[in-house]
Amino acid sequence: MTLVTADPGAAVAGIADGSTVLIGGFGMAGMPVTLIDALIRQGATDLTVVSNNAGNGDTGLAALLAAGRVRKMICSFPRQSDSWVFDSLYREGRIELELVPQGNLAERMRAAGAGIGAFYSPTGVGTPLAEGKETRTIDGRDHVLEYPIKGDVALIRAHVGDRMGNLVYRKTARNFGPVMATAATTTIAEVHRVVEVGELDPETVVTPCVYVDRILDLSAAEVSA
Repeated sequence: MTLVTADPGAAVAGIADGSTVLIGGFGMAGMPVTLIDALIRQGATDLTVVSNNAGNGDTGLAALLAAGRVRKMICSFPRQSDSWVFDSLYREGRIELELVPQGNLAERMRAAGAGIGAFYSPTGVGTPLAEGKETRTIDGRDHVLEYPIKGDVALIRAHVGDRMGNLVYRKTARNFGPVMATAATTTIAEVHRVVEVGELDPETVVTPCVYVDRILDLSAAEVSA
């Protein structure tokens, strides 16, 4: 059974130094800010973080970066108007960056969840992102070989979860959450509320419970705070 807790510390317990952590969110939409704050307090360091962006403003992922816990970022959009934390760290040589086109980022995680050893993609051909990678011409078009991205942990945000761990998302806050849940050894989701088993319409469940290990119930956490 999925662990359901109102304690953010219990939700992120055991995340080890050096872990690869997949963090959901498209900008701040769907970012699991409460779990990230708990991870900062937990103290894990030397992390490789996989996310669409490299933090926004000073909260969420940006706060994790500012705390000096991240060794490497794997992302699609490391620079934007409010990514000053990452920008400063990168310019100072205090963080590594692997830049991955957004479609490839999603597909590399999907491949990890599906057990696919590698795949060919035309995205990135002829750019520095393809340097050192195997290429193949398929149907007259050049492709680059890409390998899966697996996570030790995925931190994601959903709208509602049940006590078995089935998850429903809210609109665009879904973004990378479902694919990250399949690609990680341990998936931890923060949700606005938890319902009893059977209350969710099975047709609306996006992430089945088989992929979810822990749920942080934000509604209960707010009551107990």
